[in-house]
Amino acid sequence: MFARDIGIDLGTANVLIHVKGKGIVLNEPSVVAIDKNTNRVLAVGEEARKMVGRTPGNIIAIRPLKDGVIADFDVTESMLKHFINTLNVKGFLSKPRILICCPTNITSVEQKAIKEAAEKSGGKKVFLEEEPKVAAIGAGMDIFQPSGNMVVDIGGGTTDIAVLSMGDIVTSSSIKMAGDKFDNEILHYIKRKYKLLIGERTAENIKIEVATVFPGSRNEVIDIRGRDMVSGLPRTISVNSEEIEEALREQVSVIVQAAKSVLERTPPELSADIIDRGVILTGGGALLHGIDLLLAEELKVPVLVAEHPMDCVAIGTGIMLDNMDKLPRHKFN
Repeated sequence: MFARDIGIDLGTANVLIHVKGKGIVLNEPSVVAIDKNTNRVLAVGEEARKMVGRTPGNIIAIRPLKDGVIADFDVTESMLKHFINTLNVKGFLSKPRILICCPTNITSVEQKAIKEAAEKSGGKKVFLEEEPKVAAIGAGMDIFQPSGNMVVDIGGGTTDIAVLSMGDIVTSSSIKMAGDKFDNEILHYIKRKYKLLIGERTAENIKIEVATVFPGSRNEVIDIRGRDMVSGLPRTISVNSEEIEEALREQVSVIVQAAKSVLERTPPELSADIIDRGVILTGGGALLHGIDLLLAEELKVPVLVAEHPMDCVAIGTGIMLDNMDKLPRHKFN
């Protein structure tokens, strides 16, 4: 029994694993619950996510990845080990090859940390690939032709923006402004305006249920509960889409600016192709209401959301694993 090749989208918010021949077999939050006293891992993934903000003092729920890179090496290794073991992809005598994705501008030290964590969790050979490139392939773009393709991959920790041609990145930018920062901004906005303390999960709920970043494009209201900062007692308030648009305006403008600067550095022939083909949005942040409309208005080019934005990177790793022998070798150093 031979080991199967696996592709991993090691995201700040979620880990997705694609097994060759089987498709995406795992999609779990990147959270690990640990007992502080014994350092024992109590839960990983969805089970651990349910514990965020709801645990006694000795149990902590950690997100080992921050801004697309490893913040806690040992915990990341435990998490990957747990996920890979549950999949049962190791062969009788062989270990799987692992293709893992990382943001475009991480340092060689950070790359080494990702590689090492994957090797220690049971990979025979570990290849690294840049996230926007894999996302573009997963979104169905043919990036191996001599024409320009632009992808904006908004994840949990980073937003990666890239223009691709001939199977490689021509210009790119990676900024630490993405889903987690949006949640944080909503949390602080509610605290400032209503003197109400809410948790990360409530903030994320608001983002999904009522948030928009394009003025006037959505009008929803949600009731949220939290702790009153004055009385210290639980309280319920209502927030609407308009307020959340105001809360997120500054954050989203950072992404718009980064996209503009990538376009400004793009060779004119490729810019012309992007007007025809449009920009593809991938990652969980692509689901943020109105982000496509805002980018289309600001960049003056068509903007489309990929079919399954959250799965694009994992699907892309699958396609790359199938064609690994055809890809230029120097890519997988």
